[in-house]
Amino acid sequence: MPFVSCLECARCGKQLDAGKLANLCECGGPLVARYELHRVAVRRMRERLASRPPTLWRYREVLPVNQESSVVSLGEGFTPLIHAERLGRKLGLQNLYLKDESANPTGSFKARGLSVAVSRAVELGVKKLVIPSAGNAAGALCAYAAHAGLEVAVFMPEATPAANRLECALMGAEVILVPGSIKDCGQAARERAGKGWFDVSTLREPYRLEGKKTLAYEVMEQLNWRVPDALVYPAGGGTGLIGMWKAFGEMHQLDWIGERRPRLFAVQAAGCAPIVRAFAEGAPSACEWKDPQTIASGLRVPSAIGDFLMLRAIRETNGAALAVEDAAMLEAVKELAETEGIVTSPEGGATLAGLKRLLADGLLAGYETVVLFLTASGYKYLEVLETLDLGRSAKRHDEN
Repeated sequence: MPFVSCLECARCGKQLDAGKLANLCECGGPLVARYELHRVAVRRMRERLASRPPTLWRYREVLPVNQESSVVSLGEGFTPLIHAERLGRKLGLQNLYLKDESANPTGSFKARGLSVAVSRAVELGVKKLVIPSAGNAAGALCAYAAHAGLEVAVFMPEATPAANRLECALMGAEVILVPGSIKDCGQAARERAGKGWFDVSTLREPYRLEGKKTLAYEVMEQLNWRVPDALVYPAGGGTGLIGMWKAFGEMHQLDWIGERRPRLFAVQAAGCAPIVRAFAEGAPSACEWKDPQTIASGLRVPSAIGDFLMLRAIRETNGAALAVEDAAMLEAVKELAETEGIVTSPEGGATLAGLKRLLADGLLAGYETVVLFLTASGYKYLEVLETLDLGRSAKRHDEN
């Protein structure tokens, strides 16, 4: 049974018909799906979770797809929440957890948003999809579109890792490489969207956010419905951060949790940190970051349409935004691999580098339950990881 009531503009509050295809509000604000949560059989939903498949669609009452036949799924979601005991002891954190999103189809958390967005597009009769992407979002869109038999055009920065470019081409997408940043790709994608293609850019359609919010539902279920103290998230476009903030609000409306929220910490790259700068200045939105530079392609986002929502989420939860250097990200990738056996992306490494800063600066004391979001597999970033000094592990056989 569908529970979606409307699409609501996050900027001006205007409500639109959820049954019609939409990108942004006429004021330029992103649209957010709202639900008639009072109609959800709350207790029955919680009781039934244990018997449902281990995918994000286990939370179907709070997802926007009406017909089960419209769901386009490759088994995304319900990724491991790993208690990082060795790393936690090293840092003085007894309750440190890693949400390992590399277990998703196409190896990243982007599968969540694109599964839901493509499913809703199918339900609304869309045939052609276009996206600007630094890599993982494009790969996820191409996978779900291929599964659904839809056409895809992808606009990528020229510096996008080869693995990301190749997976899109392999799945039959039209791949266009664009000089410059993700902002330049976005402009090119919107030109294509004006020719009858539906734009699924970050927060320029309402439903990727709904897939990303399931991160919070999963963390809560995996922690037996105990609200963690802090969530540390690598924020480029910030859809996951905003989505989780939305999800905790929904869980409160469902009476699954009380007023308490986890503190939301957004980590950006020092070479591209518009949210960090705006947070430090007390600004309600972020100015564009000129000449963005970072090895973490997912963090190379000079301006985000959801900047004001990220800042609101951080401030309302008493969180913070902080920047880390590329070198610190890479060292953190190595440390995660050595202590917990997980090869993550530079963006995932940024969360550990950020956590160390939070501990050093006294924003976290060590007793808290903390979740780091490792958003993608490091195996897609081999060109970057090759720059690490691996010491004795990389010796030649004849040197032994």
